[in-house]
Amino acid sequence: MAGDVYERVMDLARRRGFVWPTSEAYGAVAGFIDYGPLGAMMKRRIEDTWRGFFVVREGFYEIECPTIGQEAIYVASGHVKGFTDKMFQCSHCGEYLRADHVVEGGGHCEHAAALDEESLARELSTLPCPACNETIGDVRVFGFSLMFQTSIGPGSQRTGYLRPETAQGIFTDFSRLLRFYRDKLPFGATQIGKSYRNEISPRQGMIRLREFTQAEAEIFVHPAKKEHPNFARYADYRMPLLGYPAQLAGTPAVEMTMATAVETGTVANEYVAYYLALTHEFLTRVGVAPERLRFRQHLPDERAHYAEDCWDAECLSDRFGWVETVGIADRTDYDLRAHAGHSGEPFTVFIQYAEPVRRRETRVIPRMGALGPRFRGAAKQVADGIAATDPGIASSGDGFSIEVDGASIEITPDLFDVREIEVEIQGEEVMPHVIEPSYGIDRILYSVLEHSFDEEEVEGENRTVLRLSPAIAPIQVAVFPLMSRDGMDRFAQEVVGELKRDGLMAEYDDSGAIGRRYRRQDEIGTPFAVTVDYDSLEDGTVTLRDRDSMRQVRLPRSGLARTCSALCAGRLRFDDLE
Repeated sequence: MAGDVYERVMDLARRRGFVWPTSEAYGAVAGFIDYGPLGAMMKRRIEDTWRGFFVVREGFYEIECPTIGQEAIYVASGHVKGFTDKMFQCSHCGEYLRADHVVEGGGHCEHAAALDEESLARELSTLPCPACNETIGDVRVFGFSLMFQTSIGPGSQRTGYLRPETAQGIFTDFSRLLRFYRDKLPFGATQIGKSYRNEISPRQGMIRLREFTQAEAEIFVHPAKKEHPNFARYADYRMPLLGYPAQLAGTPAVEMTMATAVETGTVANEYVAYYLALTHEFLTRVGVAPERLRFRQHLPDERAHYAEDCWDAECLSDRFGWVETVGIADRTDYDLRAHAGHSGEPFTVFIQYAEPVRRRETRVIPRMGALGPRFRGAAKQVADGIAATDPGIASSGDGFSIEVDGASIEITPDLFDVREIEVEIQGEEVMPHVIEPSYGIDRILYSVLEHSFDEEEVEGENRTVLRLSPAIAPIQVAVFPLMSRDGMDRFAQEVVGELKRDGLMAEYDDSGAIGRRYRRQDEIGTPFAVTVDYDSLEDGTVTLRDRDSMRQVRLPRSGLARTCSALCAGRLRFDDLE
């Protein structure tokens, strides 16, 4: 196919009800889209397939948090201070543009996002402006916050933000999730929902949106135990990995098993490797072409300073090149530590030892006999404050001060002892590390549309077909009466009802010639079509057609719904019917 695949895919998507410009009657706004009837159904099927992996199989329950969060959340997470993109304004046309995207588009630097403002300005000076095509020249590059700010309540009493990711709600719910999972590691939680980023100049359709859907899992693990309990499932799973040494050397990705990837240090640990393989399996199952999928490790100057390892699943687009669709990262304890520091909550897990450990420790011991007469009802609080004091401070011999209910209290040497005692340690408080697979559902959906789009000549006519997986096709079975008379229409509608009762999305269509009806359904990716004819009225059989091969088989109506369910679920192949 020629290089205008993007235009043909988007024309089909708009014409057939997958994706539409939003609020088109008032002039569409870049960075926002509407999902039409077929697009919304396809999107839900992709999300439900994701749930099948992470919620059903992995056992990570799903939660749902507000899309608006109070400012304190995003101060703690670092978004208020540092969630910015580098922007400049063209001096010729006045358009605001994202600096790193223009530099990368000019072919000067593949990872321009890692450059500072001055370096970007130098790179931009000789490039043409994407908006007006004039040479950009000298410009100032500066940071632009991607957060949508709002007010919570009347009178702007409290600042809020539309969430830029779903993850923070899971982090702030950590303590309750810990109790839900019975205070044991590892555990995880998932969330699928809208996120918002005020992109500077979104010019890439579904690839860069200001409102988009994320599916994220946050998996909390012991920092010293990163061996995945079910790693054997993917230990021998082979896939190509483009590590950062290969990128720096300009060499291609290397295919290897996940066990080898961990053993050689290509991937940091079993958890990251496990979710790389799971992501590869998920993406290929929903319809991403394996030959147009790669997993690229972040370069050292590209990776977040707190991350132990980070990989992107990238899908190859005819127009946009390699597009990040999933990020898989070991984020260490950065997020929990940040929220613990700002909220005062511990965000830790108590890990009990298999056997208690005895050791000698220096402790500050309150003299209760002296505290009672002096502090009376407050003696217990004072004693707790003394016991929590650093022994090094208490050993100075000059006493020290503690705070009780906001008041400073001087503790003289006659109120405590500092001595070494033997204690029995039952366990320790541990702040978990976080493994985060983060999926961009909109980008995945677009990649599947493009990768499944095909055109071919059949009997002298052009056939456009979306070769969608039956698992995500919006309509799974179309039912056609050969003609809308002699009872064939009633028979066909009864078949539709039987298919729907079996949980399938079936559509009745009696408009136009039968060949044209097949082409309509091929174009929207319907994997199977049923035709009712005069023989159906005589012997109760129907014709079942496969979209991709266009082959047909004759089947009894009585078992049709069960057969179509098995085909759509992947338990049965069309070849088996022949």
